Amino acid sequence: MYAFSVELKNCDFATAVDKVKAALTASKMGVISEINVAAILQKKLGIDYPDYCMLGTCAASLAKQVLDADPDAGALFPCNIIVRPVADGTVVTFMHPQTVFALANNAVINQVADKAMLMLTEVKNRLEQE
Repeated sequence: MYAFSVELKNCDFATAVDKVKAALTASKMGVISEINVAAILQKKLGIDYPDYCMLGTCAASLAKQVLDADPDAGALFPCNIIVRPVADGTVVTFMHPQTVFALANNAVINQVADKAMLMLTEVKNRLEQE
């Protein structure tokens, strides 16, 4: 399993993006990048694509622990979250950090991935409660 998700019923795309950002902040995570995939596909390929946002997220303290354990593991950053509309709301999909960071094959990084999973699960739970 490389991802897990939550559906926000009757929630429009823009509102969902704002809710995800607020939930990340409340869980002590930050957005370090925001990619509007639909705009990129329009600009580069001239095609219309539904709203699709990729949020690169990070908890600086966890990132430092990973880099201290293996500087090359930075290639696995950030924890990505996808926000996209569906018929009756918006789906928020989270990268599964334990799966991704297992690629580093490092016990310390695996422990950090466990912490990241707890933080992302907290974000998911916050979104479910709204």
